[in-house]
Order: sequence, then C-alpha cells, then structure tokens
Amino acid sequence: MENKEWFVYILECHNDSLYTGITNDLKKRMLTHKSGKGSKYVRAKGFKKLLHAISTTNKSEAAKMEYQIKQLERNDKITFFMKHPNLKLL
Repeated sequence: MENKEWFVYILECHNDSLYTGITNDLKKRMLTHKSGKGSKYVRAKGFKKLLHAISTTNKSEAAKMEYQIKQLERNDKITFFMKHPNLKLL
C-alpha cells in the first residue's frame, strides 16, 4: 500500500470563523468545499479561502493533529499553523 502525504488545513469561512480538516488531496478538497459539497460546517458557513496547510506523513498523524488544533482558541490555531515546521507554502 502506497504511503500518501496527508494535510491538515485551516479555512476561513464567510462569517470569519475557522474550519480545520484533513485530506490527502488538498486541491480536490478545496474544490469540494467551494462547490458546497464538503463538510456540513463549511457548507453552512460558506468558504472564503484556504489560510494554511501542514504536511503530514499519514492519516493517523493528520487526524491527531486536527484534534489537537480543534481544542485551541482562534488565534492559537493560526499561530500553530504559522509556527509549524511542515507548513506548506500555498
């Protein structure tokens, strides 16, 4: 089985809230969110832009990081992404 790169990403929604998610195909996931067929939260709030993404080596690592980020306050979420060594340049 191929070990595919996974990403933890953070979006800004139209109501200025943040959404954190994971994917193994960032471009495809953003298209899904933009079309309104992504998560229920993003579908309800609307998708403004992708702020940041962090590269991980597997789904398990991505899911654990996503959970960790979702426990943080808004500003701490953004700081977490900005300071992470695997921040993907968009």
